[in-house]
Amino acid sequence: MSKTYIPSEVRRLVAKRADFLCEYCLLHEEDTFFGCEIDHVVSEKHGGGSEPDNLAYACLACNRNKGSDIASLAAGAMEPTRLFNPRRDQWKEHFRFTGQPECSIEPLSPIGEVSIRVLRLNALERRMERRALLEVERYPAPEARQRMR
Repeated sequence: MSKTYIPSEVRRLVAKRADFLCEYCLLHEEDTFFGCEIDHVVSEKHGGGSEPDNLAYACLACNRNKGSDIASLAAGAMEPTRLFNPRRDQWKEHFRFTGQPECSIEPLSPIGEVSIRVLRLNALERRMERRALLEVERYPAPEARQRMR
C-alpha cells in the first residue's frame, strides 16, 4: 500500500490491462464491495517504483494482506520465495482454482504456495465469497477464465 500519488491515466492503464480483475485472486472489481486499488508489486519500501511495470490491480483483501511483502518462506525452505508477480508470472503456472465445493485456490509452485498464504487467498471468508459468486456465475469472470487455462 502506497501513499504515493499515481496519476489517473496510470490507474486507468493498470485497471484496463488487468481486465478490471484483481491480479492475485482474479475477482472482478464489480464483485467487490470496495472495488480494486493499485498495488506496488515491489513495494516502495523495498525499492519499487510507481511505473506501470511495477503496478498491479488488486482487490482490497489481497492488497491489505500483501502489504509491503515481496517474499516468504515456502514449506521446508531455508531461502525466501518471492510472491506472485502479475507483471512477469502467468497465474495458471502458479495456481489452480478447485471449483465447488471448496472454491479454493491451490498452489502449483512454491511461488503459488507463499502467495496463497501471505494473501490469505483461502481464508474462509474468501472461499465463501468465491462460492457465492460461483453460484450466480460471477466467478470466475469470463476475463479470469482465460488466465486460469
